[in-house]
Amino acid sequence: MSQFNIISAASESTVVAEYTPDACRSDSYQSEAALEQEFLRLLCAQGYEYLEIHDEAALIANLRRQMEGLNGYAFSDSEWTRFFRDCIAGANDGILEKTRRIQLDHVQVLRQDSGASKNIYLLDKKHIHNNRLQVLHQYEETAGSHDTRYDVTVLVNGLPLVHIELKRRGVAIREAFNQIKRYQRDSFWAASGLFEYVQIFVISNGTHTKYYSNTTRSNHIKEQGEGRNKTKKTSNSFEFTSFWADGNNKVIADLVDFTKTFFAKHTLLSILTRYCVFTSENLLLVMRPYQIAATERILNRIEVSTTYKQYGGIEAGGYIWHTTGSGKTLTSFKTAQLASKLPYIDKVLFVVDRKDLDYQTMKEYDRFEKGAANSNTSTAVLQRQMEDPDARIIITTIQKLDIFVRKNKGHAAFRQHFVIIFDECHRSQFGDMHQAITKAFKNYHLFGFTGTPIFSVNAGTGKNPDLRTTQQAFGDKLHTYTIVDAINDGDVLPFRIDYVNTVKEKDDVKDSQVRAIDIEKAMGAPERIREIVRYTLEHFDQKTKRNSFYTLKGQRMAGFNSIFAVSSIPMAMKYYTEFKRQLTEQHRDLTIATIFSFAANEDDPEDALPEEGFETDTLDKTARDFLDTAIQDYNQTFHVNFDTSADKFQNYYKDLSQRVKAREVDLLIVVNMFLTGFDATTLNTLWVDKNLKMHGLIQAFSRTNRILNSVKTYGIIVCFRNLQKATDDAIALFGDREASGVVLLKGYDAYYDGYEENGKVVPGYRDLIDELSREFPLGQPITGEQKQKDFIKLYGNILRLKNILSAFDQFAGHELLPERDFQDYQSVYLDLYQAYRPKTDGDKENINDDITFEIELIRQVEINIDYILMLVMKYHESNCKDKSIMGTIDRAIDSSIQLRSKKDLIHGFISTVNAATDVDRDWQSYVQQQKQQELEQLIAEERLKPAEAQRFVANAFRDGALKTTGTDIDQILPPVSRFGGGNRTEKKKTIIQRLAQFFEKYFGI
Repeated sequence: MSQFNIISAASESTVVAEYTPDACRSDSYQSEAALEQEFLRLLCAQGYEYLEIHDEAALIANLRRQMEGLNGYAFSDSEWTRFFRDCIAGANDGILEKTRRIQLDHVQVLRQDSGASKNIYLLDKKHIHNNRLQVLHQYEETAGSHDTRYDVTVLVNGLPLVHIELKRRGVAIREAFNQIKRYQRDSFWAASGLFEYVQIFVISNGTHTKYYSNTTRSNHIKEQGEGRNKTKKTSNSFEFTSFWADGNNKVIADLVDFTKTFFAKHTLLSILTRYCVFTSENLLLVMRPYQIAATERILNRIEVSTTYKQYGGIEAGGYIWHTTGSGKTLTSFKTAQLASKLPYIDKVLFVVDRKDLDYQTMKEYDRFEKGAANSNTSTAVLQRQMEDPDARIIITTIQKLDIFVRKNKGHAAFRQHFVIIFDECHRSQFGDMHQAITKAFKNYHLFGFTGTPIFSVNAGTGKNPDLRTTQQAFGDKLHTYTIVDAINDGDVLPFRIDYVNTVKEKDDVKDSQVRAIDIEKAMGAPERIREIVRYTLEHFDQKTKRNSFYTLKGQRMAGFNSIFAVSSIPMAMKYYTEFKRQLTEQHRDLTIATIFSFAANEDDPEDALPEEGFETDTLDKTARDFLDTAIQDYNQTFHVNFDTSADKFQNYYKDLSQRVKAREVDLLIVVNMFLTGFDATTLNTLWVDKNLKMHGLIQAFSRTNRILNSVKTYGIIVCFRNLQKATDDAIALFGDREASGVVLLKGYDAYYDGYEENGKVVPGYRDLIDELSREFPLGQPITGEQKQKDFIKLYGNILRLKNILSAFDQFAGHELLPERDFQDYQSVYLDLYQAYRPKTDGDKENINDDITFEIELIRQVEINIDYILMLVMKYHESNCKDKSIMGTIDRAIDSSIQLRSKKDLIHGFISTVNAATDVDRDWQSYVQQQKQQELEQLIAEERLKPAEAQRFVANAFRDGALKTTGTDIDQILPPVSRFGGGNRTEKKKTIIQRLAQFFEKYFGI
């Protein structure tokens, strides 16, 4: 279906290698309309066709013309009606169905009038420049909940695939994000729902421009749900929008520069057709610029070296240095997928080391595309896959590949054209196995991904002097994205490090080896271990923020979990025993687990963490028996059945990793396992009693810095050994000399008393509390919109600083305000939140996008119904005479975003309390009785269908969300004439509002 005869083709880069912005810029004021006109002018200059389309009829007519042009086929009217109804705008299709169609099913089948079938392409993904780009602005949608007018939309073959929302310079970019959120709620679904085809959103205020996928937006709405979860930040909120950048990771933020790069026709079409991944979990992932640049540089190296027949050496390969946590698995998946489609490549081998496990990568690859890759449980299965021409992508371990090579000398596969990708290419791939593999294969391209390369500075004294560094093993560095880049982009969190001194050295010991032996002996002293465990348990809740609440996959979570890294197996055994003993002594309920297997001695001169496999039979009897006992404890806790036998131990590893990710394990004691290649967003603290340096140090620290939500603002490292110099050296090597200012958080004094940065004074917690008390004294009303907004901003800053300071030991007792005053200020903050948040009553919507409420930071200290019932019990015990308790109850309710909607219910119950009341039992029966009465009243007043309404509400409480879209809600509505002039729509809106209020009142109690 190519419309052009290709004379010559060049592989154009999607990400520009280096971008220099125009030096000449106007400094005059620019209105939103002027910004929009300039944006449109730039797009038209880049070859976009401008359309004067403002309504759906014209949009559909243009879509038909574009589909006919792309496919070289003229639809009859009946064919177009049928194709549009069945293949483009199905009545039951939503964002996910339309996204799946664009990403995975872009060739649709037309049933022609003759009865024959014809393939119709929605996009030409093979020859991307056959796709037509058009732009329209100020499109009006009148069929939604409100009349809306969209800023700028880019059509690809007539379908709206990219939407841009603009705000004038000087206005917060978040306003544009919130505007799109409202469009999703009010109108994207309206009429034929063509705007649900939008794949990528772009938001800009001229100065800053960001992009994000449609599921970032739709999942944000879904995760917010109804009722009490409306305002929580999620993994799909504004924090997960991305900047565009050049190949050197220099952010391209200004709208003019962004338009010249991101909206270049080749770049935009490549992103839409090649660099989006629609996962099996229905998430659309748009790759970041550094991921795209790395992928294209690998593909370019394959192409060039193949053209010059240079395969079979390091000239044909290279390595990618992308820091831990930056999404290397997605980059490697896309690289493997695109490389496997090259006509001259027979197979792509993705090789992991044993500890990371091929099953983990396989799971990730399956998430990106079901069935895209093949994994293997044994070398025999690997051999079958090597001989199967249909197995294009194979995931295996370096050990299995090494066995295959040794057992199959001269195998036909070795003469085929292979791309071999090593994940986390550490020193385990630099030895004899590496040489055996590269000697066996003849026509290969070898690539490595690493977050921490081995340079000559941190290279050990391995056997082969030619294979000591990453460059010697894999070839040129093709792309770099360091930990500094990742933290600046908001991809990972910075670290906060506490050094807790546990051994005081004698000053008179001169010999360094004697000193090292003395120290190591002292490290294992029972009294030292006892004190460290005591310190850990004493500070566990504080470091892991156990008083902070958030939602993880629908479950309410209290804080985070942690890993405790120790220097050896005997130390792991000592720590596990001591933790168990002190927990029993304190009658404390924390879930502790451990895992280890045979590994090289820690005194290995390399900086990498020694490899731990799954060979428990090489453990000495004492260690293996101990591990069996620890696994029995685990079995008892989780009602499972594992032990140290070969298969069961591997399954124990898998089960343990899942439970750590689900935050079911509070503290995991490890020697080396889990310190590389393991990602769990709920981990925030690493307790360290082992010597770490360079690569191993960064790998271990990076277990804690995955982004989750606004409660988790940094990874916490608690060092029981002096690792300060080792930390500084590692960060300087893998970031740059100035990196520590970005990678490490500031100290307690800086946050408490303020600091100076780039010539600006940044106020500390003490300054903000002084300002709060001075400008907004309790008991005095805050009048005027500007004063209210100033209070919201100030209190939001206090909440953020308090969240950071709460993990410092010194903060306890220095909060400066009594808890009661905090509660009262929080009540005022929530009152203003209620006043400023968008209303649901039609045109009276009060839009204040320039205000950001830190609602999740309030949720983390949320007062729940159990706390209120405890106060009610106290009131009951005072024979209902202590009226001060009633004041405490009211203040607690007013300071809680969850309990405000339940205030009348709580007061109603308190009025029934007497000497005979059993508070817990009677509260439950009171709630059930009130809930049923209120629901029956609502059904009667709104004339809902009783059985259907009861079932609908029961499902909402079961699912934790009120489903107000789809057909379920329509089935409970009373029969209303469809010719009542929009009366049905108004009636439905009223019913949804009442049901939402009812749900919010009774949910969670």
